[in-house]
Amino acid sequence: MLGTIRAFWNDQRGIAMILVAIMLPVIIGFSLLVIDMSRANSLHNDLQKGADAFALGTAAELDGRSDSIIRGDRALSTLVFNTYRFGDKAVGDPPGAQALAAAGVTRRYLRSLPTNDSDPITSANVITDEVGEASVARFVEVTVTPVGFSAIFPATFVGSATNGFNIGAVSVAGFKSAVCHFTPVFMCNPYELAPGGVTLQQAAADPNLRRRLIELRKVGNGAAAGPGNFGFLEPPQGIGNGAQALAQTIATSNPIGCYGSDNVTTKTGQNAGPVQDAFNVRFGIKTTGGHFNTPEYGPASNVRKGAIKTQGSANQCPSFNQLTFNSPGTKGLPRDAGQINSRLGDGNWDLNTYWSTNFGAAAKPASWATTKPTRYEVYRYEISAGLVGTASTGGERGTPPSQCQNPVTTVDRRLIYGAILNCQALSALGNDLSGHSENLPVESFASFFLTEPVLSASDDASVMVELVDIAAGGQGTLDNFVRDEPQLYR
Repeated sequence: MLGTIRAFWNDQRGIAMILVAIMLPVIIGFSLLVIDMSRANSLHNDLQKGADAFALGTAAELDGRSDSIIRGDRALSTLVFNTYRFGDKAVGDPPGAQALAAAGVTRRYLRSLPTNDSDPITSANVITDEVGEASVARFVEVTVTPVGFSAIFPATFVGSATNGFNIGAVSVAGFKSAVCHFTPVFMCNPYELAPGGVTLQQAAADPNLRRRLIELRKVGNGAAAGPGNFGFLEPPQGIGNGAQALAQTIATSNPIGCYGSDNVTTKTGQNAGPVQDAFNVRFGIKTTGGHFNTPEYGPASNVRKGAIKTQGSANQCPSFNQLTFNSPGTKGLPRDAGQINSRLGDGNWDLNTYWSTNFGAAAKPASWATTKPTRYEVYRYEISAGLVGTASTGGERGTPPSQCQNPVTTVDRRLIYGAILNCQALSALGNDLSGHSENLPVESFASFFLTEPVLSASDDASVMVELVDIAAGGQGTLDNFVRDEPQLYR
């Protein structure tokens, strides 16, 4: 009997079944836990990807314009669709639907972020007046309401009385816009307080508004920081701080440096003399100081300006004081007949006299008979139709004098570029635009057509321009300058 018991005790046959029976609940339990954690991880990835996409799509609209939050909300509600596959179907969803939007998405627009990523976002960072402060919204925080799913693993083992998981996601994105190889000039938005509520964006989209002539005056001396005036931005490091260095940066065909849409710095009060030269070398008008004698400062391919040379040697590039403007038989691009305000014309300019003086009976595009073109369109048509070398009745041609530098053809030298600032709103916030102000938001970057040379070296000299394009305005003149990029921050 004792031997039988001892033999049974030492018999190991079937022991695997015993071990399996003991371990099977543990193995199954861990398998279920792994499946649940995998589902939770997959759900979180789906939600986070969706939150990131929502944030990026919304942040792409935060370009500093007054309607940026309206457009951001529109993008948030219509632009992105993302699905999640591992959560419970939301109540009210159609069969099979697992849309991220069903989980619920909330957003906060932010003017800034804490210095450290680990620091929480506080009320000081959050935009509270979404109408009045839309132009300073630079970031958006998108929060996905947590989505739950029923766990397979027993709830008592995961510490949840509801036998499930709740998974959410938060994403913060911002918009960065910058221009590179851009002239260091800012212009006060001529449409900031325009009659009739016309916006800069509307003006850029409508040729009837774009052809309005804008008279710019230099901020800090002859004019205050009001609509239709201009000043200078802090030049890039390494080019010097003097007026001549600034003028050379404005005059060059390929300026260095970049400017962000949310942090430009003004630098006004510079001497106007060399700045006048910086604009006028584009018309083939040589300066007397000899600072612009290299090919990068060459004239535009069409410099017709309504002036003939009346003094000086025939073998030199005309300087400003050797030109007589509006001589008999010459006609530059005319100014507007009427004014909307002191700096903004009405767009009614004398095309017929300009054309007949310079091109006689040469045919014009048929569309100009019903829709008056902008001056820039006329200027470009003269180039494309081969009319630049045609002499006016007084003998002026648009071809630069052969004694000047060769015309620049890589860029349009009659276009100047600037950051458009809402100067009155910025001044109301305490910024001194007639001096040195830092980190100013830009309403838009824009291109302008120089319609005539700057006629005076005085500080209050007028610069006559016509709006051509703004960033994303559709004319394409800024495509090679603007760098727009929404990016994730948290």
